Amino acid sequence: MSTSDAGHAGHTHDEVSERECADYLEQIVYFIDNELAEADCDVVRAHLDTCNPCLEKYDLQRTVKSVVARSCSEAAPEELRQRVMFRIREVQVRISES
Repeated sequence: MSTSDAGHAGHTHDEVSERECADYLEQIVYFIDNELAEADCDVVRAHLDTCNPCLEKYDLQRTVKSVVARSCSEAAPEELRQRVMFRIREVQVRISES
């Protein structure tokens, strides 16, 4: 494999430009959030079916989104919450005294 082919390792379709993949990668965020029209979803799915690098990035984005969503649903321990709020108040006092 030549170095010019390295960016497209795993592609099973015709040569796809980096710009085309970049366009799909921008759409992946909306695809994951179900914010694309069905026709656009079909196009993104077709690209992911034939482009391993984009599929890997899609899987990573989906995993990160899932971890963040799960983390956001957890509440901080009360003691930690109180310490953070205390620090915030300290900073606010310093700012208002300046």
